[in-house]
Amino acid sequence: MTPPQRRRRYPSQETAEPHPTRPKEGPEGDTKAPERLYVVAGPDGERADIDLVTLIVARADPPPSATPEQTAMLRLCTAPLSVAELSAYLSLPFSVVTVLLTEMLTTELVQARAPIVRQALPDRSLLEAVMHGLQRL
Repeated sequence: MTPPQRRRRYPSQETAEPHPTRPKEGPEGDTKAPERLYVVAGPDGERADIDLVTLIVARADPPPSATPEQTAMLRLCTAPLSVAELSAYLSLPFSVVTVLLTEMLTTELVQARAPIVRQALPDRSLLEAVMHGLQRL
């Protein structure tokens, strides 16, 4: 049995239109996305100690001087969100999100919280109290 063959959506490369969401290629064939990310994040400087599971909460409304990415982050963070979720929602790499969050932490627009750690096993005395309460019913 032979596996199914993949068919190209466009029969030839010359007639195919470039994908509208992909960045256009430059004269050397490289994409413009890395330049855009540098413009968004700025030069590489000091970064806050932020993990993928660090929870971010907005402390203020977006100021008029905020970039579009920072405004979007502040609107998303009305409820606590992890850095991984922010990165996914904004379609930005983790490194760019950490640079943006570092700027926002220094201006006190957001607050970083440690993730909520749950115990592996519940307290034994609590389980015994629940068990005795159920037996009395």
